[in-house]
Amino acid sequence: MTILIEQQPDLGFPVGEKNIPRDTINELVLDGGFVMPKTTSDGFEAPEINSFGHSFRDYNAESERQKTVEEFYRVNHINQTYDFVSISTIPRILSIIHEVKIKSGLLIINVKRMREGYAKLDKAEMSIWECCELLNDVVDDSDPDLDEPQIEHLLQTAEAIRKDYPNEDWLHLTGLIHDLGKVLLHPTFGELPQWAVVGDTFPLGCAFDESIVHHKYFKDNPDHSNPSYSTKNGIYEEGCGLENVVMSWGHDDYMYLVAKENGTTLPPAALFTIRYHSFYPLHRAGAYTHLMNEEDHESLKWLKVFNKYDLYSKSKVRIDVEKVKPYYLSLIEKYFPAKLRW
Repeated sequence: MTILIEQQPDLGFPVGEKNIPRDTINELVLDGGFVMPKTTSDGFEAPEINSFGHSFRDYNAESERQKTVEEFYRVNHINQTYDFVSISTIPRILSIIHEVKIKSGLLIINVKRMREGYAKLDKAEMSIWECCELLNDVVDDSDPDLDEPQIEHLLQTAEAIRKDYPNEDWLHLTGLIHDLGKVLLHPTFGELPQWAVVGDTFPLGCAFDESIVHHKYFKDNPDHSNPSYSTKNGIYEEGCGLENVVMSWGHDDYMYLVAKENGTTLPPAALFTIRYHSFYPLHRAGAYTHLMNEEDHESLKWLKVFNKYDLYSKSKVRIDVEKVKPYYLSLIEKYFPAKLRW
């Protein structure tokens, strides 16, 4: 639903002034909780097509890229189960992969419980910027909109936010670091398969909502036929809070853990955004809201602000890394220690 309004929504704490021309004030729209002008002369404008010439998040467009994306979600939806991810309680983090075998074109993975291994944060010690540079060789197979190295997407997101929200430096930094958990694809971190790192996330231990991309492949997921996991609430109570919900494993949860356990001073809304930015069934389709508590609802407002920039800033426009690097180094110094455990 699109509602014409004349003021910004209450996002829980002050938002920096946005430079929006007065003649566009009557054209502001509330889109999923986010105020944005239909047209501006100097703000970030969401393009209508992605870098492949298709609509954003169009999972049905015919292309070689789409075939890669669909195969990714087929394997992801079969393998992301409650037992794969859960250690039985939260906090939780992923895995030790002991063996990867390729047989008849299928990926067969023997794993131990996912969350113990990475919760130790003993894989590496490096700065935030060093991690950004480590992602130079990473391409996300789940993304139908972009096949550029991830460092390009991080800077595109951060710079687009910075343009529209110049006073919210914590949000700029959130844009820069939100995908750093994808280092799990790197050999230093075990070189996990793409389906265990990227893609849209969703709750485990309850029914798979039909809004989840390529939902049809859940029919081969063992949880789909488990009576304990196949109801709307599953093993959870309504209003229990997302903190108590086991999500499919991915880079979101890992980066949340890294930031939290290394003592970041980013606000709670930033940590929520990092942790759930791939939870598209929630913030795009409105699914699973029955599991949220009041704090989740407040933080979701900022996640919806962020999502516009995360999604629509993906393009072939290049960022001058050396030009913007000093600014982001100053934010990293403000909100993080010099070296982090990963």
